Amino acid sequence: MTTNYRPAGARVVVGVDGSEPSHLALRWAAKIADALGARVDAVAAWQYSIPFGWTTPSWDPRADMEKVLNTTIDAALGARPPDMQLVVCEGNPAHVLLEQSAGALMLVVGSRGHGGFAGLMLGSVSAAVAEHASCPVLVVHGDKPVPAATS
Repeated sequence: MTTNYRPAGARVVVGVDGSEPSHLALRWAAKIADALGARVDAVAAWQYSIPFGWTTPSWDPRADMEKVLNTTIDAALGARPPDMQLVVCEGNPAHVLLEQSAGALMLVVGSRGHGGFAGLMLGSVSAAVAEHASCPVLVVHGDKPVPAATS
């Protein structure tokens, strides 16, 4: 006997940074969340980078990341799935994703592999979340399409 039980607040967290791998990760997260009856939490993180002790006062990193998040969702999914939450946080991307994925069904991230031998290694964010997440982690890379739904 199968039961369609879904815990309250079931969610799949996905890291989004505007890169092609994050487009693919977003498509995978939406597919997995749909199959599990879960919400997608699309997470974008930013942090100040002040290499020489100065920054542009008019720069609004939160607004920039909100734009990246919305643009990526539109490009990757077209019409936004109805059960999606957008999260923009200041902080190290790996730390933010680990924090946001606490209690999630899964964390999905893209990897920016460089091809060849270097492509076998995970990037710093994907490696950190794969090692430290408290939920299953899917690291997607390459240009393989998300499988079509099977009925």
